[in-house]
Amino acid sequence: MSLFGSLFAGVSGLSAQSRSMGMISDNIANVNTTAYKGAVAQFSNLVTGRLTSTTHTPGGVRAYSLFEIDRQGLIQATASGTDAAISGAGFFVVNTASDSSSEQLYTRAGSFQPDALGNLVTPSGHFLQGWALDADENIIDVNNLATVNVNVINRLATATTNVDVGANLSADTPAYSNTPPYDVTLAAPGSVNMASGGVEPHFTRSVQVYDKLGRPQNLTMGFLKTAANNWDVEIYATDPTAVTAPNGLVTSGTLTFDGSGTLAGNSVAPANITWAAASGVDPSTISFDFGTIGEVDGMTQFASPTSVSYVLGNGAEVGELNGVKIDNEGFVIASFTNGEERPIYRLPISTFSNPTGLDPRSGNVYARSDLAGEFNLRTAGAGGAGLITTNALEAANVDLADEFTKMIVTQRAYSANARIITTTNDMLEELMQLSR
Repeated sequence: MSLFGSLFAGVSGLSAQSRSMGMISDNIANVNTTAYKGAVAQFSNLVTGRLTSTTHTPGGVRAYSLFEIDRQGLIQATASGTDAAISGAGFFVVNTASDSSSEQLYTRAGSFQPDALGNLVTPSGHFLQGWALDADENIIDVNNLATVNVNVINRLATATTNVDVGANLSADTPAYSNTPPYDVTLAAPGSVNMASGGVEPHFTRSVQVYDKLGRPQNLTMGFLKTAANNWDVEIYATDPTAVTAPNGLVTSGTLTFDGSGTLAGNSVAPANITWAAASGVDPSTISFDFGTIGEVDGMTQFASPTSVSYVLGNGAEVGELNGVKIDNEGFVIASFTNGEERPIYRLPISTFSNPTGLDPRSGNVYARSDLAGEFNLRTAGAGGAGLITTNALEAANVDLADEFTKMIVTQRAYSANARIITTTNDMLEELMQLSR
């Protein structure tokens, strides 16, 4: 009988509107939840029998939830270097186990902080996953994700590999003569050895470099004018016993200038330094950059007094870990007290062909499902993956004005369905009266 069908239709309406109100309540409750994706009620009619022009059997309605996972939330700036937001498609990868042995989950909530063991975790306790990097900042194994642990490197020493030198060598300096008053000692035919003290250089400058243990070592750069536009250069250890090379000489060559005082040639080879065995440190290779040929950005020869503009070498002594941050390319970068930085992980961005098909879980994470479609791990900005914004978090994609409007509509719809039940009940009462 259609009256009973009307009762069931009204009940289904109450149930559907109740479910809709639940979604609205969830959305409002999570308005300040990082990267929360709102749920929207979708309604579908139910048909319980074949409909004709003369018959109708009420079926009612059913409510379904649709999570707006693919709708971007507002990006908001924060003060934390380990906060990151994805602008565009994709998710960060997390795991419920610190050893990455449990289920892989996905999140847009990029609020990460180190735990007691140095693991970067979400507020809900999920462990951030990334590709580990080697010392050359290359991914070790693209098929293997590991929990990002900032304590993987507690201290760092960086060996010097390059020294930039900028100075003016006075054009008024007289070229040396191999007759008195100079007493010249030759290290090899055609070269002058300043390292041994056999000849006094016209100009010297010391430079501090760092070996691979972070230990400071002192080198001396000696410059000797041998012709109108030629200067011999020798680089040697200030303490000759610190290296194995005779007289401490680690490299030499010639700087040539043109008639306008700019650098025209440079034959100084990189210094391949073998430190004394007692130091227990591996050899170093250090390049000395005296400027660009034809430019005045490094060494010059003008008629002004000899002077140094800069001597800048890279490298640093041992530094302790004092911070970590995420950059726009997804690199997790460790900072040290010596001013050095080292990328230690790179964060992948996981993408799905149908992200709305992901299975929501507690803790603002999602699990993979068949409905989500094809899954890929990409670097930020590549292959359709979104960009990473650092020192920022994604806000919930909930519009409070819209939610309150839907709440009013849902309340009215609920009341209307309740009226169906009360009105149908009154009609059934009328039927009951017919038998009296």
